[in-house]
Amino acid sequence: MFPAATTDPLVLALVAVAAYLLGSVPFGIVITRALGLGDLREIGSGNIGATNVLRTGNKPAAAATLILDAGKGGIAVLIARLLFAEDAAQVAGAAAFVGHLFPVFLGFKGGKGVATFLGTVLALAWPVGIALCGTWLATAAVTRISSASALVAAATAPIWALIFGRPDLIGLLILLPALVYIRHAANIRRILDGSEPRIGGSKSS
Repeated sequence: MFPAATTDPLVLALVAVAAYLLGSVPFGIVITRALGLGDLREIGSGNIGATNVLRTGNKPAAAATLILDAGKGGIAVLIARLLFAEDAAQVAGAAAFVGHLFPVFLGFKGGKGVATFLGTVLALAWPVGIALCGTWLATAAVTRISSASALVAAATAPIWALIFGRPDLIGLLILLPALVYIRHAANIRRILDGSEPRIGGSKSS
């Protein structure tokens, strides 16, 4: 369920701290402030992710936020893998993801982690990441609900890891989706009572 532990524990701890700090960078807030679009936490849902940036009406800003949020996880994984080993890569991806959810720079009040999760998985095993993106798109086409698409994609992550021969990812792809579900608790309640906005609506979060 996890890769072989080959990296020194102290090194892993340092990797985790560095990746967490990278993950804590709130690119959505940085971009919207730089462009004079206001404080993202006071817009729409208050979330710091790309979906809420889109509510400013600036599509390039939203796209940049999406890429950078995904890149936080992906870059952390790739650097740790290059310098150390696969166990460090997984630790880095997990730490960057946690940093996005609970950023030290924002009083531990961060985003919901979907983009960072996808970026992390794409870097760890790109076929699994592509499958998750495909799952998100297919679910979105059917439900027209962004949060439902993210939840379905996250839930299928361990299955895709098995299909593509990466059992070493299963442990991580159980833990991270669990956090995605926790962060989407309000969305889940709205999905169940039928009040969750659909893609293209003005209040999707």
